[in-house]
Amino acid sequence: MNDKAAKAPPLIEVDGLEVHFPAPLFASKERKRPLRAVNGIGFSIGEGEALGIVGESGCGKSTIARVLVGLLRPTRGWVRLKGMTVDFNYPVDLMRAAQMVFQDPASSLNPRMRIGAQVTEPLRGHLGVKSREKLAAAAVRLLRQVGLDADAALRYPHEFSGGQRQRIALARALAIEPDVLVADEPVSSLDVAAQAEITKLLRRLHVQKKQALLFISHDLGSVSALTERVAIIYLGKVMEEGPTDVVLREPAHPYTQALLDAAPRLEGGRRDRIVLPGDPPSPYNPPPGCEDPP
Repeated sequence: MNDKAAKAPPLIEVDGLEVHFPAPLFASKERKRPLRAVNGIGFSIGEGEALGIVGESGCGKSTIARVLVGLLRPTRGWVRLKGMTVDFNYPVDLMRAAQMVFQDPASSLNPRMRIGAQVTEPLRGHLGVKSREKLAAAAVRLLRQVGLDADAALRYPHEFSGGQRQRIALARALAIEPDVLVADEPVSSLDVAAQAEITKLLRRLHVQKKQALLFISHDLGSVSALTERVAIIYLGKVMEEGPTDVVLREPAHPYTQALLDAAPRLEGGRRDRIVLPGDPPSPYNPPPGCEDPP
């Protein structure tokens, strides 16, 4: 954590956050109870800080992201932005302060709109910019910021590769200079080369702009490269949180160790590993005990 983030009050605070979804109408007996996607989570992000959230699919990572950008209303708990509790009946301030980069750039972009119009949508919607000249200039500036040429503004999403589309999505998220960028698995749908390029771009922009970054991933390599702190999530709860290098080097919880053991390594030879047997537990019917942090 940098000195500024350590001294300043948290930019965003989350405490006791719960998000429950009702059981499907024709659910099986196991799924008659509500789904507790997020189950009492708390954390904070300082100004200019990068926090990673790591966990398996279905652990509640994306649900947390959607709450933090105002797309979902929590069942319980609260979120504070710059010391003020967010009113989720009208979360305009939160939606202005936090912008999101989604996992799949193809589905997050409108195939019928030119790229220039898409990256400047937040300027029109949040800031009320209407001048065509200003919007055109902003589109060029934003696209160049993420490594694309000015002529990209006149093209459509299908004319770009997956990595380029994620750059476009990132440009759109940065358009209104948000206080926090929420990146939800932004490289998981890309090939290895594109993953490395987007990770490097995110790191550069984070350092240059000094924005807070919430980076959600199951890729421990990307988390290690981008974040100063990390929270390990299991079945909607935080199992372990701390400095990224410490947590990944000396995990305190067996689940963290199991995640580390599951990650591929270059060195050969045998090594002792923690292996989680069976299928991942159902969040509709979590097993007793194992979801509690140490």
